Amino acid sequence: MKIAGWGLSALIGLFLAIASATPKFMGIEAATSAMEVVGWPMKYLVLIGCIEVGCVILFLFPRTALLGAVLTTGLLGGSLAANLRVDNPLFSHTLFSIYLGIAIWVALWLREEKLRAVFPVVR
Repeated sequence: MKIAGWGLSALIGLFLAIASATPKFMGIEAATSAMEVVGWPMKYLVLIGCIEVGCVILFLFPRTALLGAVLTTGLLGGSLAANLRVDNPLFSHTLFSIYLGIAIWVALWLREEKLRAVFPVVR
């Protein structure tokens, strides 16, 4: 279970760092157009990328993994709200935050025995 949890955590970390934060740091059109669609000023692009990287770092270190998961969940909630507000496509854009949030918590649940004790699948 721990190996699967760490594998999933690594994939999530790579996705958030490479596919999500890096385009924001580089000002790639995919990131800037997404900001325009949801109505966020471009001045927040790098800040949001830094927040994503910070959350990933916290999530990947065992001592701060729970804090990282909670903060990332908050970040994803903001993304969900922004996409709902502009009526982006439901299953591909808006609910992607839910999919990623579930993956984060499943990865942490698989990694951490203490979390499995608090939230057992079967009693």
